[in-house]
Amino acid sequence: MDFLTLIQVLDSTVRLAVPLLLACLAGLFSERAGIFDIGLEGKMLMAAFFSAAVAAVTGNVWLGLLAGVASSLALAGLHGLASITFRGNQLISGVAINFLASGLTVLIAQNWFQQGGRTPSLIGAGRFNSVELPFAIGPTEAEAAGRPLSQLLAEAGPLQQIYSELLSGHSVLVYLSFLAVPLTAWILFGTRFGLRLRAVGENPAAVDTAGVSVVGLRFAAVGICGILCGIAGAYLATALQAGFVKEMTAGRGFIALAALIFAKWRPWHALSATLLFGLLQALALRFQSINLGGITLPVQLMEALPYILTVVILAGFVGKAVPPKAGGTPYVKER
Repeated sequence: MDFLTLIQVLDSTVRLAVPLLLACLAGLFSERAGIFDIGLEGKMLMAAFFSAAVAAVTGNVWLGLLAGVASSLALAGLHGLASITFRGNQLISGVAINFLASGLTVLIAQNWFQQGGRTPSLIGAGRFNSVELPFAIGPTEAEAAGRPLSQLLAEAGPLQQIYSELLSGHSVLVYLSFLAVPLTAWILFGTRFGLRLRAVGENPAAVDTAGVSVVGLRFAAVGICGILCGIAGAYLATALQAGFVKEMTAGRGFIALAALIFAKWRPWHALSATLLFGLLQALALRFQSINLGGITLPVQLMEALPYILTVVILAGFVGKAVPPKAGGTPYVKER
C-alpha cells in the first residue's frame, strides 16, 4: 500500500465515522442523564428520509437538514414522553422507535415519490458539497490544469497529499461533527448544565433535593440526542450519499451504542472508538478481498468486520464499562 492509498483509506475512514460519531455523542448525552436510548438507529433513519425528501422537493439542502432534525426531535420527544413522563421501559421504547422509523420511512417514501421506497437523487444545492480548503489540490485546480485529479495528487508531496486528500474536500457537516467533540467535552465537564446532567444520571434524588428539575434535565438531554441524531441522518442522505434508500443506516445506531460502551461514556474516547469502526468500514470498501498467507478472506467477512467488532465489544466490555448508576431507571419523586 503506497502512501497516497493510505491517505485515501484514512479519508474514507473520516467520512464513514461521522454518522457514528454524531450518534455516539447523541447517546452520550442521553445516557449520561440516565436515559438509555437504543432508538438511535430509528432517529437517524427518520432524519435521513425527511432530510432527503425535503431537499429533493425544495432543492435546498439546509431545509432538508432542518426537516431531518425536526423529525428526529419528534421521535426523541416520543421517547422522552414514554420513558420520562410515563416512566415506561426505556429499552422497549427505543425498540418501538426503531420499528416505527423502519416501516414509516418506506411507507411515506413510496406514497410521495413512487420509487420503491427511495427518494429522487439529490443534485446541486440539494446536497452538501465538498469544501475545498485554500491551496488544496481539488477538482477546481484539476479542471484549471486540464489534468486528472488523481494524477495531480500522485505527483504532490506527502504533506500536500495529507492536506488535500485527508483534511480538505469534506462537507461542512464533517468539520462540524469533529468540532462537536470538544464542545461536548466542555458542556459535560466544564459547565453547570453538564455537571447537573451527569448528576441526574448518577443520583437524580440529590439533584431534585437541590431544587433542580430532573424531568427538565432529562428532556434536555433527550432533545440534544435528537438534534445530533438528526444531523447524523441528514449527513447520510445528503452528504455521504445523494438520497434516501430503505434501511440506509444499516445498523449504524447499534454500532454507535457499542462505540459508546467501548468509550466508557467519554467524548474523546468516543471519537477514537468511532474512528476505529470507520476504519474497518473503509477497509471493507477499499479492499474487497485480502490475501493472508495464501488464504483469501472473502468479501463477506470484510463487510462483516464492523459488526463482528460490535459483538466482541458488547460481549467483552459491557461488564467492565460502568454506566451511569441511575441509567434506565425512571425517577419517582418521593413525597
